[in-house]
Order: sequence, then C-alpha cells, then structure tokens
Amino acid sequence: MQINSDFSQRVVILPQQYQFIASPLAGVSRMMLDRAGEEVARATSIVRYAAGSGYSAHTHNGGEEILVLAGVFSDEHGDYPAGTYLRNPPGTSHKPFSADGCTLLVKLWQFAEDDTTQLALTTDNANWQQGMVPGLTVLPLHEHNGVSTALVRWAPNTQFNQHIHVGGEEILVLEGLFCDEFGEYPAGSWLRNPRYSKHSPFTLEQGALIYVKVGHLGAGLMGDRFITPSLTENK
Repeated sequence: MQINSDFSQRVVILPQQYQFIASPLAGVSRMMLDRAGEEVARATSIVRYAAGSGYSAHTHNGGEEILVLAGVFSDEHGDYPAGTYLRNPPGTSHKPFSADGCTLLVKLWQFAEDDTTQLALTTDNANWQQGMVPGLTVLPLHEHNGVSTALVRWAPNTQFNQHIHVGGEEILVLEGLFCDEFGEYPAGSWLRNPRYSKHSPFTLEQGALIYVKVGHLGAGLMGDRFITPSLTENK
C-alpha cells in the first residue's frame, strides 16, 4: 500500500478531506496521511479509539511516536491525556486501549536504529522557550541526529522569515490557523514539505499551535526499507 509515499512531493491534507477506515480491531479507525507498506508499514495516521476499544499486546519493531490529540489514551503503563507526547522505541511492547475514547497522531517505523529513548511527556504544564522571532514559543519534544520534534505556539499576526528545510518538514495544525504563501491551514491540517523546500510561514488574528518535525525525510530511518528507493529522491 502506497499513500503519499513519494517523499519528494509536497502534501497538504485538510480536515474536511479526512476519510477514516476501520483497522483490523473493532472500534479503532485510521485516517492514513502517508503509508508505505501493508499492515506493517512506515506510516503516519490520525487514529481514533472508540470508548472501550483497544489493541491486543504487541511489540513495535520499528518504534512508535504518539501525540494524544483528544481524550485519554492508556496502556498497562499508565493513562495519557490530551497533550501527552509518547515515544516507544523499537523493541518495546504494550497493550493500548481507551476507556472513554481518544484521538491520536501516530507515526510508525520512523526511528533511527540507535534511537532508544522512551518518553511520556505531559506538555500541558511544560516550560516553553522563546522562539527565533517575537511571537513564537517552542516546546522541544525530542531530538536525535538532526531529527527534531516540537510544539510551536504562534501568537496572532506573527511572521517568520523565509527558510529552507534541508531535511524536510512535517506539520499538524493543532489549534488556530497556520499560513504560508501557498495557503491557509486550519486546525486538523497536515502538511509535509519535502527536502530543500522553502516557505515563509505566518499567522493571522487567530494565532496557531502546531506539531512540527524537521530533518526526518531522507534521514535513513528504519521504515525507509518499505519505500521504493526512487521515491525518496528529490526530482
């Protein structure tokens, strides 16, 4: 299965374009944002758990990254409310479920082989840092060998300088309205900008909160084995 698996191409998915499909387990559905592979795949998805649903115990051979978007996600290790950021490195196991239902951003098989850091960060009460321009505050979530993940809060009417993403960029808009010279992206929008792409992002009166990952396209992650080599090259 190949969904937006040509990583040399820019992809924008707006919330009105979401189409959730059932997973192999009852009560769990997925909006596939990108995917290379079958049930075992390098994948980025929005995942919904209905109340009382869950997965059987399993091991993540390629690692799993989760941002809890709504509700409470749980496993045998704890309960993770909205705003929690989780990283389960390759080889870890769990039995996930949600008592009352939840919505997640999930990324599979997108770890470097030597990235063994396991995280469960509650972002609601974290200390944010001043960003590179006035109006930006940043909450770093994880960094490994040039691949960085963060939450970025944009105050209303904030302008960032034009810049190049040598290793690509991925954004999920969590709140507000995020903009650049190519369009406007309301909450729920997902963008993937390829390697060496450039843009000049900004906000209007709404401001925005975004999840952003940079440096991961072409970084030699474990899941790249599922991608046709020609699809990882910039055209």
